[in-house]
Amino acid sequence: MRLALVTDAWLPQVNGVVRTLGHTVREVEAAGHEVTVVSPADFRTVPCPTYPEIRLALFAGREVRRRLEALEPDAVHIATEGPLGLAARNWCVRRRRPFTTAYHTQFPEYVRARAPIPLRIGYAAVRWYHGRATRTLVTTPSMQRQLEARGFRNLHLWGRGVDTDLFRPRDKGFLDLPRPIWLYFGRVAVEKGIGDFLDLELPGSKLVVGDGPETASLKRRYPGAVFAGYRHGEDLAAHIAACDAFVFPSRTDTFGLVLLEAMACGVPVAAYPVTGPVDVIVDGVNGVLGEDLRRAALAALAIDPAACRKHALAHSWAACTRQFLAALAVEPRPAAESPVAASY
Repeated sequence: MRLALVTDAWLPQVNGVVRTLGHTVREVEAAGHEVTVVSPADFRTVPCPTYPEIRLALFAGREVRRRLEALEPDAVHIATEGPLGLAARNWCVRRRRPFTTAYHTQFPEYVRARAPIPLRIGYAAVRWYHGRATRTLVTTPSMQRQLEARGFRNLHLWGRGVDTDLFRPRDKGFLDLPRPIWLYFGRVAVEKGIGDFLDLELPGSKLVVGDGPETASLKRRYPGAVFAGYRHGEDLAAHIAACDAFVFPSRTDTFGLVLLEAMACGVPVAAYPVTGPVDVIVDGVNGVLGEDLRRAALAALAIDPAACRKHALAHSWAACTRQFLAALAVEPRPAAESPVAASY
């Protein structure tokens, strides 16, 4: 199978969508399929307003059409709602080609966090965008129910995995900070609600690993917190594993890949009882859910790290990729013409 994966989120961006797509490409190729990624890396781009780390492709329509026509893919998967995704969607619709999309991000909520645009308008736009897809892939049952309540159809579950070789329990002495060490890691952006975490009255130290457009503002407001910036690979895993609890203050994530990464390191999670965490956290087993985030964080210290690790071990990227492949709208290729038929 030849798969065209069209995404506006790609390296060098650092976020859960990019990590998910990177793992998926590797697993799909390992299964013997051919993957072509159409990403901003191959286009002229401009920084996204309010989030300059995200680059938006300019005047992409003609080049996206050219690439897809040259590739003649068996399946087209559109991962994002940006300029490249829109160009690929329009090509598929005009050509009457089946395609799948993914709902990685609660886009209407993200937009509303930055501009006074009502949710109903945001949801109308994304419902139109995904409405022609054969299937729209969603991360969790709660996300599926939420979107169905807003009129979405043809939804298909596509879970998330974790690299349990990289993310594993390690030496707690890696960090020389007063304990307990409370962690947030991920994008540092307004929709992540990091201020909710940093406002909590908690003993010990608060550590923020990651970067983004809110970093400078949060550093000014919370001089007592430690901001470690971006960390990658072994260094990232070592930072996570050295902490005592991961406080996840987001109310807008569709899944929260970082939840599994923390659990794989044996670090329990405290989070709000919202879409994403409610599907990943077994309350009282591998983390604590609660509207009182301080109480949840303190209670998380009593969670058994081994139970967190055990939960993460059940989530593999190979299993997630099998879900992904099963959901694709594959267009069968016509059989080759026989020599006899060709002679007439």
